[in-house]
Amino acid sequence: MKALRILLIVLVLLVVGFGLAYQGLQRWLDAPLAIEQSGLSLHVPRGQPLAATAEDLAARGVLTHPQLFGAYARLTGADARVRAGEYELSAGTTPRTLLEQLQAGIVVQHSVTIVEGWTFRELRRALEREPLLQHVLAGRSDAELMRELGEPDLHPEGLFFPDTYFFERGTTDLELLRRARARMRQELEAAWQDRAEDLPIDSDYQALVLASIIEKETALAAERPRIAGVFTERLRLGMPLQTDPTVIYGLGESFDGNLRRADLRRDGPYNTYTRTGLPPTPIAAPGAGSLRAAVRPEERGELYFVATGLPDGSHRFSKTLAEHNRAVAEYLARYRRSGAER
Repeated sequence: MKALRILLIVLVLLVVGFGLAYQGLQRWLDAPLAIEQSGLSLHVPRGQPLAATAEDLAARGVLTHPQLFGAYARLTGADARVRAGEYELSAGTTPRTLLEQLQAGIVVQHSVTIVEGWTFRELRRALEREPLLQHVLAGRSDAELMRELGEPDLHPEGLFFPDTYFFERGTTDLELLRRARARMRQELEAAWQDRAEDLPIDSDYQALVLASIIEKETALAAERPRIAGVFTERLRLGMPLQTDPTVIYGLGESFDGNLRRADLRRDGPYNTYTRTGLPPTPIAAPGAGSLRAAVRPEERGELYFVATGLPDGSHRFSKTLAEHNRAVAEYLARYRRSGAER
C-alpha cells in the first residue's frame, strides 16, 4: 500500500508538472517577440534548417529559447513545412504566429515595372539595376536569352508585356522575363482574335510591330486608334509610313537626340521613309491600348498627322498633303514662339 501511495504521488506530481510546463509553453508561444514597431526583415535561405533560423533570431535578440522553438516545431511537424523566402515580421508577432507565417510562406513581394514604350535594351538595363533579382543573364547576349526562353528564332524587341510584376527575393531575371513574355503572348492573341476585318496586316506579329510604332508616336490613349488609322490607310495604299521613331530605332545608340534630314534619307530596314511596309521587328514594348489600336484602327481617310506643340502632347490629323503642310507650319510657328518666350 505504501508503494502504491508513493506511485500515486509521483503520478500526480508528474501530471501537475506536465500541466505547469504546458501552460508555460503556451504562455511563451503567445508572448510577443522583441520586435520594434517598425518591423523586422527575416530572410530564410532555401534549404536552411529551422533551427538555424531560430538561432539567427536569438542572436539578434528577437527570440528567446531557440531550442524550445525548434523542439516545438519538430513535435508538431512544422519544421518540415517551412518555406524559404523573405519575411516581414511585425510588432506583436509571437513564436506561434511566426511559425504559422513560415509555414504559410507569406513572404515579402517586391515589384519591378516594365514601362510602355521601353526598348529591350532599356528593359535589360532596368532588370540589371534591380538588386533583389537573382541575375543569371549577366553577360549573355540577346540571342542566348531567347534560346533560354525557347524561342531562338525571334528578335526580343517588343516581346515582353509592359506592366508591374511582383516577385519574391531570389527570383531570377530570366523567370521574370518568362512571365512578361507569356503575358505578351496572351495579350497579343486576345487582340488578334478581336481584330477588324480586311486589315492590311497578315499576322499577329505584324500587329505587334505596328502597335510598337503607335506606342512610340503618342502618349495619349485617345489618339492611338486614330494614329493606327493613318498607318493602316498608308499600308493599304502602299505609301511609306514615314514615322520618325522607326528611323531613331534603326540608328540605335548612335542617335544623339537630334534626327537629321540625312538620317531620313539613309536607307535601312527601319527607315520607313525610304521603304514601304512595316519594319522587320517591333521597335519597343507596346501596351494593351496600342495592341488594340493596331487591330481596331479608327480609319477616317486621314494620311498625315503632326504634333500640335501644345502642352497636352496632342497631334493634328489631315487628309491631304496641303492640310498637313499648313498643320506643320502652325506647329513650327508655335515652336518658334515658345522658344522666343523662353
